[in-house]
Amino acid sequence: MEYVGRVPAPPLDRFIDDIYCLTGVPRHRLMNVPPMPSGHLFVNLGDPARLWDSDPSVPPAVFADGWFMGMWTRRFRYEYPARVRLVGVHFKPWGMTPFVGVPAGELRDRWVPADALWQRSLDRIRDRAGDLASAAGVLRVVEEELRARFEGTSSRNLDLVRHAGGRLAATYGAVPVGALADAAGVSGNHLAAQFKSHVGVTPKRVARIYRFARLILSVDASRPVDWTALAHTAGYFDQAHFSREFKDFTGHTPTGYLALRRRFPAEPGFPPDDGPMPAD
Repeated sequence: MEYVGRVPAPPLDRFIDDIYCLTGVPRHRLMNVPPMPSGHLFVNLGDPARLWDSDPSVPPAVFADGWFMGMWTRRFRYEYPARVRLVGVHFKPWGMTPFVGVPAGELRDRWVPADALWQRSLDRIRDRAGDLASAAGVLRVVEEELRARFEGTSSRNLDLVRHAGGRLAATYGAVPVGALADAAGVSGNHLAAQFKSHVGVTPKRVARIYRFARLILSVDASRPVDWTALAHTAGYFDQAHFSREFKDFTGHTPTGYLALRRRFPAEPGFPPDDGPMPAD
């Protein structure tokens, strides 16, 4: 399967990590996806995709067109169709606010049909991108739609969240939340309220997800792994807490995760394999 992605031009790059296109036959159709510091838009140009929440009370979903996902705080499963043609947008944790008209908290740990938030836009994207052969052309269509949806100005509170979130991203969650609030000249409660409004979760939860992302992205399954050293470098000073969170986020123990990675090596240069893993 081919992955082609790019960072959009300013000012969208303040809110979006990348826009990408996936095409071809997946090596693994069923993927287990841990929490990662981003929101998502998926536009499906191929056959339907299926999703399962790790919360058994949430019914599975099938999407033939497109869907938004807010910040996820637990793992979920995703099944590719037999042949993939998919366009995706990785929003920064605070990045959906200028593009959708609902509070971020309403999208937390949820997948929502794209038409529910972007009426008619999905048809426009699919109509324009459906016959394009090149991934570059498809990405251009999606970026143009994002620019048309972009509100153009940021509120003071969104700027506050963007700057504080940027420090969490740069340090992989190592900055204490109290220090973020002090640097911004606001109370911890105010900062938490604005994160809930624009991200869907508190800055403490965002820091946890960045910390886990740092750890999981640093694992080199081709070599022996010193989990204690990796956990300490990522900011886990309690081994029991690290083990619990790792199991919650991946569904595996560190040893089981490493064995899975070695059984199913990641495709070189294929970014989605950095976080998602084959569901065993």
